[in-house]
Amino acid sequence: QVQLVESGGGLVQAGGSLRLSCVASGRAFGSRTMGWFRQAPGKEREFVAVISGTGINTVYADSVKGRFTISRDNAKNAVYLQMNSLKPEDTAVYYCAARADWGISPNQYPYWGQGTQVTVSS
Repeated sequence: QVQLVESGGGLVQAGGSLRLSCVASGRAFGSRTMGWFRQAPGKEREFVAVISGTGINTVYADSVKGRFTISRDNAKNAVYLQMNSLKPEDTAVYYCAARADWGISPNQYPYWGQGTQVTVSS
């Protein structure tokens, strides 16, 4: 069983930055693919970024490429999402998720955090 707890959300002006953190409990964190997803009101949950267990491989949604950076610290059982140049359309609840193998579809992730709200004002 894996438990995930996100933190770091908040209210920020457009152009600002936030850093989200997700700490995992449970075994084999270093072997798990970790993803960040987001869900805005009235919209489906969407992929944001994913990182492999070793941290070598990353993939980003086109909408955040060049602005967001995913990273992980396996010694701390943590994954991070550095968000720069934030836009109002980035407003959403952000979730971290874990799975045993590689993938970006939210339907393939069995473990989810509770989410953290990010609000970007214009």
